[in-house]
Amino acid sequence: MHWLWAIIVGFVLGLIARAILPGKQHQPLWLTTIFGILGALLGNAVASWIGVHDTKGIDWIRHLLQLAGAVVIVGLGDMVYLMVRGNRRQMT
Repeated sequence: MHWLWAIIVGFVLGLIARAILPGKQHQPLWLTTIFGILGALLGNAVASWIGVHDTKGIDWIRHLLQLAGAVVIVGLGDMVYLMVRGNRRQMT
């Protein structure tokens, strides 16, 4: 069941990150979901590193860090995707 939640959270975080980033992102939706999952993992790692392990109630700081991680990874991932996709088009 944890993998299902990871996919759902990654999908939602990826979509929110795409909405926050300016301009058009070119990666497909499945790649946005993977980038969202990676952003959530990055946000969890940073939250643990700064000592926000478990809090009572809603973990707002952890969620904001997950969103920030998703924004960073979706932004960087889109640049890498465009570079790889552009090189592939030039080679054919």
